[in-house]
Amino acid sequence: MQNIFDYPAFLFILSFVVMWLAARIGASVLRRFRSIEEDARDDFGVIEAATLTLLALIIGFTFSMAVARYDQRKNYEEEEANAIGTEYVRADLLPAADAATVRGLLKTYLDERVLFYTTRDDDELARVNAETERLQAAMWSSIKNVAAAQPTPVTALAVSGMNDVLNTQGYTQAAWWNRIPAAAWALMVVIAVCANLLVGYGARGLKAGAGLLLIVPLVVSLAFGLIADIDSPRGGEIRVKPQNLHALVDSIRPR
Repeated sequence: MQNIFDYPAFLFILSFVVMWLAARIGASVLRRFRSIEEDARDDFGVIEAATLTLLALIIGFTFSMAVARYDQRKNYEEEEANAIGTEYVRADLLPAADAATVRGLLKTYLDERVLFYTTRDDDELARVNAETERLQAAMWSSIKNVAAAQPTPVTALAVSGMNDVLNTQGYTQAAWWNRIPAAAWALMVVIAVCANLLVGYGARGLKAGAGLLLIVPLVVSLAFGLIADIDSPRGGEIRVKPQNLHALVDSIRPR
């Protein structure tokens, strides 16, 4: 299920409009009620700088959260490829007929895992998830039957490898669900709006500072858009590419 944070470009535009309006309100509306006296401008400057500093810290922490989640998704893609590749090799430990069955299932499963990383369509994703569950059940049933018929340490290696294949898919799914909390976004937006209100309120002249009032909204909106792009597994342009899975596909197809 997608939300506004899965559309970084739209979030950037919306954020810029909101932040710019906040700056304009501060410059035109708030100053009509009470302008800043010269003897209080130094104190106001301290408050404004502190608010902007807090905003910068919150944006920095949120950006760090987004990057950490992106790295986690990337690492799990590598682990998935390693687990599937290892189990494909360990299939040699099984009887010939069972090995062929497990390898065939693994090849089909690998194609579905590649689609999981590349698709952006919700209907296609639902089909991929359903097919993934079906293949997991089939692979586990095949390996379980062999283990029950031949409970040897050699067979146990194949069972352990299949267990890793199933586990890494679960870790990957959990990492893709792990997003920046809505509360963190809400706090960041509130602080950003307050900061832009203060910037507009502290502007000495509305006409002279009209261009300057665009700078902070633009910078903050760019930061919001970048964070949303990195944090969104499917909606942004910065996405985890299944390079290791593609390499595994190329390595096992000729066999």
